[in-house]
Amino acid sequence: MKPILSFLPATIRGMIDKLPGHTAAAVEELRIREARSLEIVAGGESRFVAPDGTLADDPRAGYKPTRDDCLKLIDLLTNHSLYTFEEELRRGYITVAGGHRVGLAGKTVLERGEVKHIRDVASFNIRIARELIGVGRPLLPAIWDEAAGNVHQTLIVSPPRQGKTTLVRDLARLASAGGDTGTAGMRAGLRVGIVDERSEIAACVKGVPTFDVGPRTDVLDGCPKAEGMMMMIRSMSPDVLVVDEIGRPEDAAALQEALHAGVRVVATAHGRGVEDVRERPVMRRLLEERMFSRIVELSRSRRGESRCIVWDASGRKMAELAQERRREPGMVPC
Repeated sequence: MKPILSFLPATIRGMIDKLPGHTAAAVEELRIREARSLEIVAGGESRFVAPDGTLADDPRAGYKPTRDDCLKLIDLLTNHSLYTFEEELRRGYITVAGGHRVGLAGKTVLERGEVKHIRDVASFNIRIARELIGVGRPLLPAIWDEAAGNVHQTLIVSPPRQGKTTLVRDLARLASAGGDTGTAGMRAGLRVGIVDERSEIAACVKGVPTFDVGPRTDVLDGCPKAEGMMMMIRSMSPDVLVVDEIGRPEDAAALQEALHAGVRVVATAHGRGVEDVRERPVMRRLLEERMFSRIVELSRSRRGESRCIVWDASGRKMAELAQERRREPGMVPC
């Protein structure tokens, strides 16, 4: 939580700083809403933070952030310059150092029918990014193409807050490092290119990753996925591309170009499962064209158990993996 505390207003910082160590270590989201109770989500459960830093189930006991709290928070998030964050405000989120993403809600300003930016921001959802070394190791054999000596074209599907980004980050690290991964035929590391549009996968600061994404990995930070994939293919000749949250028509075109160039792709998409993703026209076309030879459905139970079901392009189940969260220190396997 220490990086998060640096951009919280003093009133809220003091309360969060009083949280017990085990609670602070488990926080996944911090939700700040003007005139409504300060909320944390930890271990999949929601609690409210009282003015003395204690936790309560009753929202009436929680501290209610003021307008001044919200103004100070947006000022700190934008480094005292709203203008330079106009594009982020238009998209509804700001990514801060460490890969933490802050969702925003308030009054939208329209220009020719499109959102130009958000003003009067009154709701903030601070999502805590964590690096979990080893989380991708159990899944890697199920998406490894031994004949090609590379990963399969892989799509990872899950609802928000199930660990997609954490998983692809570690898969990038494992593929880049090579060596003893427990995967047959995988010895030499691959050249990995990460197109990190939201600065969440590698959490770059001045272009340098702050998360371990492997020794043979190059990162395009803050670059739109479709354009970034083409730039990576032309300039860095990767063996595999890693991208987060695809779904736009231009993403599909770039994926097809990567396939034709012989580059494998590991991508994520929001959805409750394959059938849910298939309802979106762009994703339906990719699935119908069998662009992905491995599709991973990722979920997490309220008890913290991670579960992966791996399908091939024809809908045949290839593997099902489940393990209790944190059974091994620092590791959340699928």
